[in-house]
Amino acid sequence: MNEEEVIRDILAGNVNRYEEIVKEYQTIVANLCFKIGGAGIDIAEMTQQVFVELYMALPRFQFKSKLSTFIYRITVNVVCKEIKRLSRWVTPTEDIVPPEVPSSDFNAEQQIIRQEQAKQLHQALGRLHPEQRTALVLYTFNDFSYNDIADVMQCSTAKVESLIFRARKNLKKMLS
Repeated sequence: MNEEEVIRDILAGNVNRYEEIVKEYQTIVANLCFKIGGAGIDIAEMTQQVFVELYMALPRFQFKSKLSTFIYRITVNVVCKEIKRLSRWVTPTEDIVPPEVPSSDFNAEQQIIRQEQAKQLHQALGRLHPEQRTALVLYTFNDFSYNDIADVMQCSTAKVESLIFRARKNLKKMLS
């Protein structure tokens, strides 16, 4: 998909092409909403809100960054607004954990241990401050560079480094 061509077509009035963007990024946005917001927010509603806000923001897109960076920025803003609106930190419940694909490299006992560790990690992630969680999720799970994270979060690279450092330190404290 040639993103610039699609965006220019949408801005010229061919709104049917917007579906291409939604199809391309829907799963990515939903996963990021879950990783940042946890199970305490309505992931489908947040994903829909991201695409509504993206559509409204497309005229402001200046093609200086990748469309994915722009979408991640909107996703982070939407989820953080929702967390703030709920006036609480959203933490995943014990029964909602991202599914883990069984591996033939581990026996049943090892798989149970790995699943329990993943559950504990996910719960600890949910207890991190939203900025720390966002930076760590983008860096660890989405392989973003510090510069890309700074673009998404609209902050300095030094702040991103600090957020990731503190997130790791807090996770280590929570998990030990």
